Amino acid sequence: MSTVKFGAHAHADARIGEFVTKFPRRVEATPPGMCPVAVVQSLLQTFAVQTCGKCVPCRDGLPQLAKLLQSVLDCQASPEDLERMRALAEVVADSSDCAIGYQAARSLLEGMELFADEFASHVNEHRCLSDVEQTVPCETLCPAHVNVPAYVALAGEGDFAGAIGMIRKDNPFPTACAYVCEHPCETRCRRKLIDAPINIRGIKKYAVDNMAADKVPTPKRNPDTGRSVAVIGGGPAGMTSAYYLALMGHKVTVFESHPELGGMMRYAIPPYRFPRKRLDEDINAILSVGNIDVRYNTTITAESMKDIAESFDAVYVAIGAQTGRTLSIPGAEGARGIIPAIDALAHAGLPTFPDMEGKNVVVVGGGNVAMDAARSSVRAGAATVTVAYRRRLEDMTALETEIHSAIEEGVEMLMLQSPASVETDDEGNCVALITQPQMISAVKRGRPAPVAANKPEVRIPADLILVAIGQDIVSAPFEEFGMKANRGCFAANAELQAEGFQNVFVGGDCQTGPKTVIMAIAAGKVAARNIDEYLGFHHTLDCGVDVPVAAPNDLTEYGRVDVVERPARERKHDWNAVEVEMTKEEAVQECGRCLRCDHFGCGTLVGGRVEID
Repeated sequence: MSTVKFGAHAHADARIGEFVTKFPRRVEATPPGMCPVAVVQSLLQTFAVQTCGKCVPCRDGLPQLAKLLQSVLDCQASPEDLERMRALAEVVADSSDCAIGYQAARSLLEGMELFADEFASHVNEHRCLSDVEQTVPCETLCPAHVNVPAYVALAGEGDFAGAIGMIRKDNPFPTACAYVCEHPCETRCRRKLIDAPINIRGIKKYAVDNMAADKVPTPKRNPDTGRSVAVIGGGPAGMTSAYYLALMGHKVTVFESHPELGGMMRYAIPPYRFPRKRLDEDINAILSVGNIDVRYNTTITAESMKDIAESFDAVYVAIGAQTGRTLSIPGAEGARGIIPAIDALAHAGLPTFPDMEGKNVVVVGGGNVAMDAARSSVRAGAATVTVAYRRRLEDMTALETEIHSAIEEGVEMLMLQSPASVETDDEGNCVALITQPQMISAVKRGRPAPVAANKPEVRIPADLILVAIGQDIVSAPFEEFGMKANRGCFAANAELQAEGFQNVFVGGDCQTGPKTVIMAIAAGKVAARNIDEYLGFHHTLDCGVDVPVAAPNDLTEYGRVDVVERPARERKHDWNAVEVEMTKEEAVQECGRCLRCDHFGCGTLVGGRVEID
């Protein structure tokens, strides 16, 4: 009898398990702009369904909490109800027998704290806050707010020039982002509800691979305004602002410390990942706007900054974070063979790259710079390449694809190893990196923190140590000029005006700390708009491309078309681009998976909640 009953339950559990696989998809595709109270309510209801009914706090408390929370969501709760709900949640959290009860209550308490303003608005104002409104997920989560559905549709139709023009409306680096963007736009793609997110970066790459960006004319420049703007730094933030400011009609002068433009895109990303000639296509297109003068090999001092601020109507400081940090451990100071990874990567693929032939190379760090340094070392002929990282593999901040590619190319990942000292020979040359094994511990700031494990130190042979543990900003000359900085990051108000100045603006990595290419581009776009407003204008720009009419959605389940790399046994021996281009058939299928949320989803709302332009 019991066997039959167990079998029936097992069969039901199997079907439930299969059915609830839809839950993670629904959560991962949570639309941006949802009411936080509704999100907390849905989570609480899920927890309440899971109760086993054995303990009173969970069995009876969770339904009561759900009822109180529903009254808040319906804007019918009083401040007293809010406090009653908080008190009851604390009781459930403290007295439930298992995680189903106390984690449900803790999640509610956390939600009430995180979204205190929203809860208060429901209770006191009887409405959601004004910024609660669903938006097109990919466009909202792109830092530059590019109209993704439009350029995906254009690419699918084979209109590559139109796709590039649509991207340029908000991002003048379509090629750069096609190769190196971390594609946050895919994070909550609504297509996840059916199968998998659209390969947005891959589609962008398909477009620029079929039409070079500098072959697509930029929009016509507005009439000259007679105003001048200096841009300090020719990286993604600086050149983005220069592009839009020039289109607006302002005269732009770019001051660049290097002999070529591109910033960290040129001097930190190795050519196998982003060929420098492809970067030139974006740069050429930006300069083709006209009204942009570039002064290369120019180092800014406090005195020259003073002259620039007095000579130009506005100044945008976008110098990035271009200096690498080094190790502060015994034996490291003065040792030969310790190099900031960012410094080495500036020479990747060039004869000036550090000599690694037959040497043991250790890379310290777990981000994309560390992966770039490791994969570059393989191509430079290193005998062994080891990545030493103090956390676990799953805690790495590098893109998962970069980690897997490095492993395929022969890089050894040595996890939970914290640098302890450097061993050198009698002449001061690196011989080995000594690490202290770690164990993973409690979560801090969103990630499990490592602590020293009771294990013996590990000796890793190392002729060269590439340090990829962060980057710093050369802020000293600007601070001497009078700009304020906190740990090297320039202080600014909401309009990006440098603290204490009217006509000096800052943005990008030098204001936020090291981020991504697309975030620097977004910063440059915002700065251009703010500078234009400061100069007394309110220019609008027309990209010259119309948004395609949406075709009916294809709801058939498909596998996602990924951008693949050349075989590791081939690519690790050269500096050529590693990614293989999408075929037309692959790209058309991938573009066809787009659900055109700008038309069929929240983009169809009226009343000004979503602006489609």
